[in-house]
Amino acid sequence: MSLKIVVASNNRGKLAEFSQLLGERFKLLSQGELQVEEVEENGLSFVENALLKARNAALQTGLPALADDSGLCVDALGGAPGIYSARYAGAGASDADNNSKLIHDLKGIGERRAHFHCALVFVRHPEDPAPIICEGRWPGEIVDQARGDNGFGYDPHFYIPELKQCAAELPAEQKNRLSHRGRAVAQLVQRLQSEFPRR
Repeated sequence: MSLKIVVASNNRGKLAEFSQLLGERFKLLSQGELQVEEVEENGLSFVENALLKARNAALQTGLPALADDSGLCVDALGGAPGIYSARYAGAGASDADNNSKLIHDLKGIGERRAHFHCALVFVRHPEDPAPIICEGRWPGEIVDQARGDNGFGYDPHFYIPELKQCAAELPAEQKNRLSHRGRAVAQLVQRLQSEFPRR
């Protein structure tokens, strides 16, 4: 029997990635399906925000909860957009708006190193004193010209030098294996498998 976990996100792309990565062992439900009211993300780090979201979803559903907070950190911008990646160009900003602001802010700057960061938090219940926390990091560079039609967010501008491709040019399976989220989920799968062994 698969363990039900509520995913503290309404992002369909993210839910699809998690479902692919976690396989059939766990039944993932989005918090939207369960009418979970979103919590204010007022932490100052990816881990703090993921923990807020996971505890909130667990509290409102009575289920174990998984939350991630992830984003793009650009060295030349002091780590921005960072935890504000989804709303870099303002509340309700589209991916195109955020990408446009990013390229604008990097105008004239030669140093383009960046990384995607993912903090994944799993709580067994809302007051879980020992949440499972896994983090992944994916290094790359920012390019002005968008490339590729896969992925979402900043993927079309996130260039991986060793592959000579942007994240949005990679097939989903390859991206899921290499990405910040893929790296964090790989750790999480190991932790969950030892915690919830097959019977």
